[in-house]
Amino acid sequence: INDPIEPTETESIYFPPSSGTWEITTASSLEWNQDSIDAMYADLESNGTRAFMVLKNGKIVLEKYWGKTLLGTADFDADKAWYWASAAKTLTGFTVGKAEEDGYLKQSDKTSDYLGENWTSLTKEQQDKITVWHQLTMTSGLDDVRADDTSAASLKYKADAGTRWAYHNAPYTLLERVVANATDQEYNQYFNSILQDKIGMTGYWQWSGVLHLYLSNARSAARFGILMQNNGVWDGTRLLNKEYIDASTTTSQDINKAYGYLWWLNGSETYHIPQSQIEFPGMFLPDAPADVYSAMGKNGQYVSISPSNGLVIIRMGDSPDESLVPLLY
Repeated sequence: INDPIEPTETESIYFPPSSGTWEITTASSLEWNQDSIDAMYADLESNGTRAFMVLKNGKIVLEKYWGKTLLGTADFDADKAWYWASAAKTLTGFTVGKAEEDGYLKQSDKTSDYLGENWTSLTKEQQDKITVWHQLTMTSGLDDVRADDTSAASLKYKADAGTRWAYHNAPYTLLERVVANATDQEYNQYFNSILQDKIGMTGYWQWSGVLHLYLSNARSAARFGILMQNNGVWDGTRLLNKEYIDASTTTSQDINKAYGYLWWLNGSETYHIPQSQIEFPGMFLPDAPADVYSAMGKNGQYVSISPSNGLVIIRMGDSPDESLVPLLY
């Protein structure tokens, strides 16, 4: 695809209605190359993609579906749900930010304020160093060998909080319990009221063992992307303060500069990847714009935003390769 035309100052973001027709912008009007689009579609189909969308300032430019549903009982289409995997971490990050804005918690609060004194196997001194902020930034210092297990026995000391970055599902998953205990509401109930219902998403949370998965159709993912593209404002109504949005989508700590608050950032000079302590040089998506930030999940689940280009890109489907988080760009 040719480089998209950058938005002018007079262009505004379109917000799709909760029901009815979603407006489109044609690829030809943006002078995108149709041959390149067709070749891309062929690649996407061959690598297990189920849903692919590209939006320009909120309007659909490309939307395509392939294959079967999760259970294999029907063709996949715009109404069918797929799992977000770890891309849903950004939904939880948004929810934590709203809980802070609503006065229920602070990022600087000790996690033990909401999970109790024995939520890990650490000493009290070690545990008291872990805050909600450390959970948001993957810097809890907890040993990530048993990455998904949230039991206290599996949450062991590896380093002081804030001194080590490691992609660790367990402290992230416990953010939901932090929100529930802080708000005195079921996590799903609070999430629906402050985010899902506000922008017309139709997904749902479902436990799979110790993992809490979010499933939705691609258009629900696109709605969240539009909200983030517009800095937390949906059709004139601010749902979350811009300060938190900015903090979420910029480098949050000095260890992995490609990580915000559960968002992956493309414009940093170095990056880390899951299950590794190696620092790699350059951007992890070198062919994508530097300002891209992405919700990324196992098997290639993506909600990616390029503010300078007015683009939101959604990909859902099976893994296109054997990597933990496939980089499709």
